[in-house]
Formats: sequence, C-alpha cells, structure tokens
Amino acid sequence: MRFHAADLDAAKKWYTELLGVEPYFDKPGYVEFRFGDYQHELGLLDSGYAQQLADDVETGPAGVVTYWHVDDVPEALDRLLSMGAVEHEPPREFGQGFVGASVIDPFGNILGVMYNRHYLEILDSLAKA
Repeated sequence: MRFHAADLDAAKKWYTELLGVEPYFDKPGYVEFRFGDYQHELGLLDSGYAQQLADDVETGPAGVVTYWHVDDVPEALDRLLSMGAVEHEPPREFGQGFVGASVIDPFGNILGVMYNRHYLEILDSLAKA
C-alpha cells in the first residue's frame, strides 16, 4: 500500500508513532515500513513525485479504503483522532462481529481500522501449524 504526503517528514514521524516502528527504507521522496503479523508494507511517497507519476492524481481523499485489523476499534479510532486524524466513516457493524471505521490521516489519505474475526482465525490456524 502507498500513501501520499506533501510533508513527507511529518508523515514519516506520524506513521512511526502510529506503527511503533521505524521505516526500514528511508530515502528522499519515499519511505517504507514493515509492520504487523505478516510484515505488510506501507510506503509513503512525497506528493510531488506522485504528481509526476500521473496527470490525474486525486487532489483529495478518494479510492479504495484499506482496513487494518485492530483488537479494539473504538480505542484505535480514539488514538487516531488524538493524533490529528479526522473521522471519515464512524464505527459500524458490517455483520457477524466485523466492526470497522475509517479516518483521514493528517496528510489526506483514508485509513480504515476493523475488528476482523476472520483475520484472527487465520492467524490462529497458522500459529497452530
């Protein structure tokens, strides 16, 4: 996943605090983190470079919402809001114990958080293997 930020240094600091890890790749214009149970990757690209990559880059939050599993959606949402994110979609039940919400980070990207039983079942089955 790649997010864009006009202030890459501020975005790097914000996501370092949120994720609790330093980026493993840190070059001018682009940084990348590995985090979570499966070491998923999150890249942050300087918005100036994004403009060079495509003429039709969106100017505001749009597109697909990527959801990260969290153990407690209200707690995760409170933390994100306390760090300067703005609520995009309030918490809601998707059905059968799946709860999600999304925010717009301080850099204009949409970030979703979700309690996902299926994710936990898969993680548990892999731990037993």
